Formats: sequence, structure tokens, C-alpha cells
Amino acid sequence: MIANIVKPGNDTYGVVKYLFGKGRANEHTDQHIVASWDDFILDPGPYTSPGHNQRLGQLIKALDLRVEQAGDKAPSGHVWHCSVRAAPEDRILTDAEWATIARRMVHATGIAPKDDPDGCRWVAVRHADGHIHIVATKVRGDLRPARNWNDYHRAMTELANIEKDFGLTEVPRSPEAADGTAAAKRPTRAEQEKAKRLGHDKTARERLRHTVRAALSHAQDLDEFFNLLADAGLQVETRTLPSGDLGGYKVALPDDGTPIWYSGSSLATDLSLPQIQKRLAAAETPATPATAPAAGHRRPSPWHQATAAAERIPHHLDHADDPTSQAHLTVFGEVLYALPAYAPVHLKAELHRAALAFEHAAHTRARADHQHARALRGALKAMRYQPADGTGLAMLLDAAILVVLAAQRRSALRHHDRQVAAARQTLTHLQAAYDQIAPTSLAQLGRHRPSDGAVHRYARTLVEVLPSHAEQILGENAWPALTATLAAAEASGHEPAAVLQQAARQRSLDDAKSASEVLVWRIQRLGERHAPSSRARAAQTRSPHAKPTPQTATGTPAAHVPTTSLRTGRSR
Repeated sequence: MIANIVKPGNDTYGVVKYLFGKGRANEHTDQHIVASWDDFILDPGPYTSPGHNQRLGQLIKALDLRVEQAGDKAPSGHVWHCSVRAAPEDRILTDAEWATIARRMVHATGIAPKDDPDGCRWVAVRHADGHIHIVATKVRGDLRPARNWNDYHRAMTELANIEKDFGLTEVPRSPEAADGTAAAKRPTRAEQEKAKRLGHDKTARERLRHTVRAALSHAQDLDEFFNLLADAGLQVETRTLPSGDLGGYKVALPDDGTPIWYSGSSLATDLSLPQIQKRLAAAETPATPATAPAAGHRRPSPWHQATAAAERIPHHLDHADDPTSQAHLTVFGEVLYALPAYAPVHLKAELHRAALAFEHAAHTRARADHQHARALRGALKAMRYQPADGTGLAMLLDAAILVVLAAQRRSALRHHDRQVAAARQTLTHLQAAYDQIAPTSLAQLGRHRPSDGAVHRYARTLVEVLPSHAEQILGENAWPALTATLAAAEASGHEPAAVLQQAARQRSLDDAKSASEVLVWRIQRLGERHAPSSRARAAQTRSPHAKPTPQTATGTPAAHVPTTSLRTGRSR
């Protein structure tokens, strides 16, 4: 169902007369009241019926009674008009069903709450099979204004409940329609009709917003941002202030019939020029091919850096203030918009759908403090210089799933149900993409499995360091990949026990779908770091803060675990 709420001013007569009239093209038929504040109110009926004008006048006088009584205290624009339309594929509802829907709508929007004797006067008119119109005058019985603030968002929430209760088509709604939290502007009905007429599945505003977000995720500076928009086929115009500074920009689609221009702020509040400038400025300078690493050091992988930064986001969402949290959610959304450009062809569509869904899960009313997300944005900008292999992408997707879970939890605590639903949809697409790429990446790592002796040694180390997870990990499909990853880290100078312990400390493994996969991705990143010297390791061992020897689940020192309990072959 779709609701459209308008405030047509103070002309009660004009609105009600139109509803009971013939319409603009004789489209109104069998005009009648299905519900009202007073079940005994006279129904004017069709405009051709005898006595229609007299009954119409009586109805309008009754609706306006409290407005007249309030006098100068009556609110300006006292008429409230809401149309409620069923989906074309829905069954034809009865008058009794429409009456129930009308009462639920005036209750939900605050026009006439149930069991409130001072609720506003209203009437629901049906003049077609598929919709009704509700007209109210916004003066309560106590002659105070109606308590209908935020009525549109409350109406959208109630319509979602009505669709479920009546078994009607459940219309997808963006989060801003429910709780006002998202930054995206809703397309108008005229925009939707134009898109349908031109054969597009998305409106011009939506298509432009997606293209602008994708360009922003790749751009290093403002000039490149505008160049990327032009490369994507958009018409772009900028506005220069008398001072010579850039004052704004607007974009249009070339294939949209007569082009309609949209400013950045009309696409989404966070896509205004000042907001874009702040986001582009808030990034650590990425390493470029011209930036040579120090002698003896490898250039750090931006994919590993992005994953490490993403893994810290759940902590920020749980503990940081709203501007900091919003900054991390915003840049994470940019990462999702960038990923399709770097992913294999078979993953592009799934990742694009994840980015679109997360757009509605990420934004709150808080103004983002973008400086808090410099590390992830810098890694994002550096990705262009080092295309991802399957391992890097799988690793980042694994961390991305944790970020979205944290965002979903945060929205649930704030009762932002639409954001929770959008996060759930994002998870579906990210998990689907991860499930397609991870097995191949893990299998490739597993081909470098070390000797049986090394595998047996790593298994003993695993039992010593992670006794409560060892049995599960030894039986998982990713165990061969984990042994290969440990071997690579050891070849770089790392102690297997140390990297296992460090990887496990980064986040609990208890809720991991596959603990071995989580460890693979973490040790991959840890293995890139400079290994501590033997002197540093010895100092760590002598430190009073060094951890005691890990214990088994039964309290037995891990060194005494029987070797016969270890499985060293390839897992199933």
C-alpha cells in the first residue's frame, strides 16, 4: 500500500467536494463514506443523487465545527488529506476492510487516536475500488491543534503492519520512510511514473544517487570526482561563487527524456558539495606506485589495511559517540560501493546489491565526524593501485559481515526497525558473495599445505593455544588453508603460537561460522607485519605480563596433550 499525505490549506469544502464529484475525467464512481469520526454522519453519496448538495454542505459544516469554535487559535492550514492506495495486484477490499484501515491510519498518525474522545473530526471516502481518501480538520475537541507530528513516517510504519495483517502486497520501503534516519531523498510519484514510462526500473534520482556514490568511493579529490561522473555518462554542471570558489554541483541523466537536474543535496543530504569535500579531505594519503617503500620492507596491502580498519568498526559502533560511529558507517558504505569495480564479474551484481541495501542501513541523524575514519578511507583510495586477489577480497568480505552485524545490533537497540531490515538484506548479499569466493581462495591456500610433520606440529600448537576451539578447527574444511597460512607466517619469521594467540585475541571465535577461516584471514594480515626479533621474543617471554602456559579444557597443561588425539590429515 502507498500513502500520500498532503496539507491542502484551509479549503475543506474544495477537498470534500472534489472527492464526491466526478473527478477530472469522470473516474469517480459510487462515491460514499466508508468510515468517519461519527457513524451517524449523513453520507452525501454520488454527486448525481438527489439532495447531494445539501448533505455535502452538512458534512463540511460538521467537519469545520471545531475550526470555527477555535477561531484565531485554529492552526493555519487546518485541512489534512491522506490517500491510501492498494497495490494493483491486490484483491479488491470490502468497505468494512477499508473502514478498518482508515481507523488504523488516523490512530497511527495522531489525527484521531483510538479511545481519545477529543480526536479530530475526519471522514474516509471511497470512489474507486483500489483506494480511499481520508480528510480531517486538525482541531481537537479541546480546541487544540492535532498531535500529528511525524505523521508520514508513522503512516508508513502502520501501512507495513496493515499489509501483513490483510495479506496484501508488502511494498518495499526505504528506512527514511519509517524513522527518518536515512540520508537518501525519496523519489516523488511523478519521478516513479516517468521511470516506468521510459522503461527504467529505477527513478532518475535513484540512478543518479547510486552513480554519485560509486564515483565518490573511487575519487581521490574533487576534480577526479567530477571526471568520474562524466566518465559514467552523466551530465555535470558546477556553480562558481563570485569569490571563485566552487559553490555546488548538479547532475542529470542523458537518457531521461527531457533531462531534470538534481543538486547533490537533493539526491541525499550527505552528497551535498560541503559534505563531499569533508569526506575527500578525511583520508590518510594512500601509498601510490610512485611511493617507494623503505628498503627491506614490502608495501603494505591496502586490502589488508582496509580489513584491519573494518574489523575495528564494531568496537566503535558499540562504544563511540554518534558522530564517530556515523563516520565509520559512512566510509564503510563507500567501501561497499567501490567493491564491484574490483570484484570478479560473477560477484559484481551481488556486491552492488549489498551496497544499495547498506545505504539504507548506514545513515542516522548524527552529523559524521569524518576525521575518525581516515585509515579506512585511505586504504580504500589505495585499492586502485593493488587489485585484489581472491584472498584479499574474501578477507575483506569476512570482516564486512561482522561490521553489518554490528550495525544491525546498533539499530535494533535504537528501535530503527527499517535500518535493521536493510542491514539484514545487506548481510544476505555479502554472505552470498563470500560463499562464492571464499572456498576457491581457501582451496588455493590449501594447495600449499606443508609437510605432515609441520601439520602435526601446528595441530599440537593449536591445542596448546586454543584448547576450547581446537577440535572444531581440526575438523573444518579450512584447516589445510590454516596450516599453509601458518607455514607462510613462520617462513617470514613469526612464531606460529604467537600469531595464533594474537589472531584469536582480536575478537572472540565463539560466534564465528568457521573459526579456521577467521584465523586464516587474520594470520594472513599478521604475517605481513615485520616479525619480532629473537631478542624481542625473549623479552616478551621474561615479561611479568606474559601469559601463563595455556591450559586444556580440563585444566591439564597443554604440553601433556596426547599426540594420538591430533588429526593431521586433510579435513573433510
